[in-house]
Amino acid sequence: MAVYADSSVLKHIPSWDGWEKVYSPSDQVPHSGIYKCTGCNKEITSNKGDKFPPQNHHQHGSNLSSIRWKIIIFTDTEGKY
Repeated sequence: MAVYADSSVLKHIPSWDGWEKVYSPSDQVPHSGIYKCTGCNKEITSNKGDKFPPQNHHQHGSNLSSIRWKIIIFTDTEGKY
């Protein structure tokens, strides 16, 4: 789980549609931030315009779903918020 040191630097944006989108390995990263694998909860940091890690970045056992990435922390690198 992502952690933070100071709650005063956080801003909650509940209505942003990006929270529900899910991405596959090697898709282009749409927003810089921290992403969590929906299958195993492993977290990564990714920059806008880069590609998500390839399928062999980490493996799931047969009891877990496929590797898919979902943003959990949006980093406002463009100063939108």
